Amino acid sequence: METPMLERATHTDVRLSVENTAVAGEAADKETLERIAFMSFIIPEFGEAYKMEKRRAYLYLKEYGGIDYIYRHWWALHTDNPRHALRDIFDICKKNGGYL
Repeated sequence: METPMLERATHTDVRLSVENTAVAGEAADKETLERIAFMSFIIPEFGEAYKMEKRRAYLYLKEYGGIDYIYRHWWALHTDNPRHALRDIFDICKKNGGYL
């Protein structure tokens, strides 16, 4: 018997799941929640695009400046096509010595 395929979470799905989340014991503002949602969405997407497990993708992005880039430029990245955003993130990591 085949297992039904799970639907992939979208950026909106992740955002909705964290809207009522508290950060450091205080209610987070909307921008913080949207940033968390985008980062929670884009890191696994990066891993899938470049054939890495989520943990490996996170560690790669952290080591080569991708996490910092995502954190600083999340607003522009989340309005772009995800494929273009992933390529931009990859280019930053490559520029910082991250070759796959």
